[in-house]
Amino acid sequence: MKVSVIGTGYVGLVTGTCLAETGNDVLCIDIDQSKVDKMRKGVVPIYEPHLDVLFHRNIKANRLHFSTSLEEGLKHGEIIFLALPTPEDEDGSADLSYVLGCAKDIGNLIDDYKVIVDKSTVPVGTAEKVKQTIASQTDVDFDVVSNPEFLREGFAVDDFLKPERIVVGSSSERATKLMEKLYKPFVRSGNPIIIMDEKSAELTKYAANSFLATKITFMNEIANFCEMVGADVDKVRAGMGTDSRIGKRFLFPGIGYGGSCFPKDVKALHKSGKDSGYQFEILESVIKVNNNQKTVLIPRIKAYFNNDLKGKCFAVWGLAFKPETDDIREAPALYIIKDLLDMGATVKVFDPEAMENVKRKFGDKLEYSKGMYEATENVDALIICTEWSIFRTPDFSKLKKEMNAPVIFDGRNLYDIQEAQKEGFYYSSIGRETKTP
Repeated sequence: MKVSVIGTGYVGLVTGTCLAETGNDVLCIDIDQSKVDKMRKGVVPIYEPHLDVLFHRNIKANRLHFSTSLEEGLKHGEIIFLALPTPEDEDGSADLSYVLGCAKDIGNLIDDYKVIVDKSTVPVGTAEKVKQTIASQTDVDFDVVSNPEFLREGFAVDDFLKPERIVVGSSSERATKLMEKLYKPFVRSGNPIIIMDEKSAELTKYAANSFLATKITFMNEIANFCEMVGADVDKVRAGMGTDSRIGKRFLFPGIGYGGSCFPKDVKALHKSGKDSGYQFEILESVIKVNNNQKTVLIPRIKAYFNNDLKGKCFAVWGLAFKPETDDIREAPALYIIKDLLDMGATVKVFDPEAMENVKRKFGDKLEYSKGMYEATENVDALIICTEWSIFRTPDFSKLKKEMNAPVIFDGRNLYDIQEAQKEGFYYSSIGRETKTP
């Protein structure tokens, strides 16, 4: 099949590349000429595990192409995916200007039947708005489908190639059959393609992300309470997670969720509820608790240093909002770093993939280290913000030798508290007893 994908961010590029992998002829469109030029030369503009292999293979096989021309994209594809940004607006709602602007342009250019697919995460009713916007510009027949993505950054390629389910929101039999044909190679193992109306499909994505964000936030609240009463959140988590009604996933406490999806989607659903006259009280609490959780380490850092961080030097391991990505959007590390700088501290940072993105944000306010141990040289404490695998088994003896003092504030609970104490560290984590050497 011939497919066009408008937008080459995390969702668009993974979508286009993975669709090409199953033999489709895919044209990816982006307005950034320099980005398109680089992709044509084989440069992958984002970090996503395994994407580079598929990307290069499908360019070589002449199944994956790139252009800046929307008109070319419309002529090429029988199915047109919209994978455009829907950033958070000032009031928490999703900004649909990119999506609706593109829809208007499509209306001016479309000349035969197309299936226009909303792949972006959008509020309930967006498919109807896209349909109305296109129809206001043309009499050509077309359909609009809602097809939300369920891709986890760091696992997006596997999630696309082996989806647990595919949700298609469409009231058109013609469009539905084309979508089923396109996705058939991805569900050979029997996982479902779930057909529903457009509004239900749009809400499904928001509901799923908001539920997972709520689960994370609830566990963070339990962790905070554990510290107050002397319980161990690891033991509580194990006791909860073995209940099949709850499950083991998304129960790990930490310094809050970030990224491009959870923060934005929870706020957007909360705002959609308000606009419709419904108050999502649970989501309001989730937003508040998560905002506080991002800097939950700061008070204990201040207490350890007697409320005087001026002249102190800190190492921060992990800058991305989660491991296996270079995405720093809403990453807790950014909030912690800002607070440290505001209090007069100096900060040395290391992350395997996200350093350049952070450098664009903080510039020369930080010291950027080439390795994890270089970051800990002559620092007064180490702060762990992202659970990259390379941080899980450090050389504690080397750390003690390089640091001014053996002090770790762990926002991701990477180490056993008894082991950290045995190695001679002051070790403060989330929802567990603080250990002193």
